Amino acid sequence: MMGSNKILSQQVHFVPLLRPVADALSGTVTSDEINVSDAHAVTFYLYWGVGATGTVTVTVEASDDTSGTNVTAIPFKYRRNSATDVFGALTNATTAGFTTTAGSAQTYVIEVDTNEMGDTGYKYVRLKCVEQVDSPILGGLHANVQVAKPRAVTSTVLT
Repeated sequence: MMGSNKILSQQVHFVPLLRPVADALSGTVTSDEINVSDAHAVTFYLYWGVGATGTVTVTVEASDDTSGTNVTAIPFKYRRNSATDVFGALTNATTAGFTTTAGSAQTYVIEVDTNEMGDTGYKYVRLKCVEQVDSPILGGLHANVQVAKPRAVTSTVLT
């Protein structure tokens, strides 16, 4: 529970995007498009346990629909954690994104302010990962969508 009668699950919509799987980020992987028309922010959690040398370039794209027909990369912020509960400093990423650090037990928190979508007119965002060093990692991805209006029952943000 948060503060005075604020319930986290009514303010943040949890969205599983990629259940943990071996070689999770092989090639190019894009998440489902998340509808942010009723959201302040989206936080992606990219994580893996096993993976010694593989790296990926991470970007965030705004999209005009759920199939990613038209996309444009947008700036975002991120921070990294390696094997503890302490995260590094919040870092600004340009539209070019960033490349992950090789090693096991990695977690990246990727923060997207929906205001960064600017005048695109798009109402969807997705995370894109492009493998740079091919070395399988056992990982997954989920997102939290900070909704504009708390809800007792959530509806999908994937349509």
